[in-house]
Amino acid sequence: MKIQSFGIIALGANQPLGGRTPKVTLRQACEALADAPLEIVARSRFFATPAFPDPSQPEYVNGCVTVETELGAKALLKVLHDVEDRLGRARGQRWGARTLDLDLLALGAQVLPDMETYAQWRDLPRSAQVARTPDELILPHPRIADRPFVLVPLMDVAPLWRHPVTGKTASEMLRNLPKSEIDAIRPLE
Repeated sequence: MKIQSFGIIALGANQPLGGRTPKVTLRQACEALADAPLEIVARSRFFATPAFPDPSQPEYVNGCVTVETELGAKALLKVLHDVEDRLGRARGQRWGARTLDLDLLALGAQVLPDMETYAQWRDLPRSAQVARTPDELILPHPRIADRPFVLVPLMDVAPLWRHPVTGKTASEMLRNLPKSEIDAIRPLE
């Protein structure tokens, strides 16, 4: 018998895709996820967020969905990549402009591939974060606690979700971020 796991997926885009605005692309990504072997439990509002890490780029549209699935982490990540591919995402520069980005933030209480590797990626200096890309799935996403564009939408769908390593809730992590960064995020719906 397979076990259902609670997953968190971040959605983001700041470039048009096939004539669609980022907001429309994110809606279509949610529709495509609804056809995948998972159940969308909740979907956040979409938010306009300053571009990260380069604020001179166009604003992003960000959101979050929570899901229940029997898929393992690697299989769920493949589903996300398949949705990105079906909707026409072109992969380019790390942390660059995006037509669509679906990030698996967490799946149950899993820490992947192991606590040591997770800690190495979580503690990576900022300059190395931009330059290095992991060659394997790291869960929970090592930057959740640093990113208001992730935590603000997460508050819509799972404010009491607990980080499996730190034990902090999404709400507690958000309170640790600068108010000016949180205030720069605006709901679009």
